[in-house]
Amino acid sequence: QVQLVESGGGSVQAGGSLRLSCAASGYIYSNYYMGWFRQAPGKAREGVAVIHGSGRISYAASVKGRFTISKDNAKNTLYLQMNSLKPEDTAMYYCATDRVTRELLPDEYKYWGQGTQVTVSS
Repeated sequence: QVQLVESGGGSVQAGGSLRLSCAASGYIYSNYYMGWFRQAPGKAREGVAVIHGSGRISYAASVKGRFTISKDNAKNTLYLQMNSLKPEDTAMYYCATDRVTRELLPDEYKYWGQGTQVTVSS
């Protein structure tokens, strides 16, 4: 059974940076995706950035060029470096993993963390 624990959220002003971490316990198969998703109040959960065991990465258009996803396999930890943050990035950020085909679609994922809140003020 996979367990995911996110950390690193907080409050920051627009233009600032945050780094999220997701520590995974249990075995993550090499053909699984791990990724970050977010949900703002009153909005649907959306994919932000995902990375496959092969190293393939996908980003949502809204964060491309500002966010960077990475993974430390030795530590079984996923990261999301968020730069140039905007108020519209305010959301609960979740880590997830599973073997999926539509990698940025939240409904494809079975294993989820509890989330970490990111708040960006203008």
